[in-house]
Amino acid sequence: MIRTFALSAGKLREQELAQPLSGADLQAASWLDLQEADDSERSLVEQHFPESLPDARNVEEIESSSRYFVDGDDLHVHSLFLYQSEGRFRNATVAFTLQPDRLISIHDVDLPDFRLTRLRARRGWIEADRPLRIMTALFEQKIDNLADQLEDLHRDLEDVSIEVLEKRESDLGEQLDRLAKLEDSNGQIRLCLMDTQRSVSFLLRHIRQQKLDVKICREMLRDLDTLMAHATFVFEKINFLLNAAQGFINIRQNQIIKIFSIAAVVFLPPTLVGTVYGMNFHSMPELDWIFGYPMALGLMVVSAISPYLFFKHKGWL
Repeated sequence: MIRTFALSAGKLREQELAQPLSGADLQAASWLDLQEADDSERSLVEQHFPESLPDARNVEEIESSSRYFVDGDDLHVHSLFLYQSEGRFRNATVAFTLQPDRLISIHDVDLPDFRLTRLRARRGWIEADRPLRIMTALFEQKIDNLADQLEDLHRDLEDVSIEVLEKRESDLGEQLDRLAKLEDSNGQIRLCLMDTQRSVSFLLRHIRQQKLDVKICREMLRDLDTLMAHATFVFEKINFLLNAAQGFINIRQNQIIKIFSIAAVVFLPPTLVGTVYGMNFHSMPELDWIFGYPMALGLMVVSAISPYLFFKHKGWL
């Protein structure tokens, strides 16, 4: 799918065009957004803008030289954008090609930041007078979304913290599962934040002559630094709660083992007494004594109660 956007009176507007798109439609657009583009759509764009689209095999490369580079007058930026799939956070790479009079983006996932940008463009809420401003608006939207996701993540973490630290009767195994999911989500957000820092820093190095855009990029970098610090705090708290939950589980297991150990010690003397009087040697005087059986039972009871009282006195129970 190809979506086209134009700049009109300092606003970004999505164009409603008949299908199939013509070359004139592409030439008139200030932003071409290719989502899950098929071979025919890629060929149409490459026909009018040669060497503007990256090779699909190179989009996921992690080396800086593959993700951020200059080709003539074009700036190429491959940046991660956050989305949710099957209840989990994922990152998808968006390949941007920034030309003097046009922005081209290509991605394989319908991303929330792009959906919201389209909605804001329809309502005339995005101010832009050149393709670079469109790109920075997308990055600003991404940073706002990452901040919201971090806030939601922190609220969920606070709920788990109460369950782990204050409600000792709760199912800690379930809380460990929740913490593992939160750690994975935080990791995806941190990865997106770090990648965005690299992307904005690359832009900043190549637009120094445009003072307004430089100011915007520096503000985004300050926001990213703050969010990275917050993500690091969340990461550390998740690790603390994971260690605390595992510690409480170990304490519960130790208490169970302690009960079994004390029970074994308590019943060991009666077992010894019963074993002695179960040998049935002929020379045992208690065999012919009328009070021998009650005496053996009493001795077993006393030998069981004595360790229990001793443990109670020591505070081990």
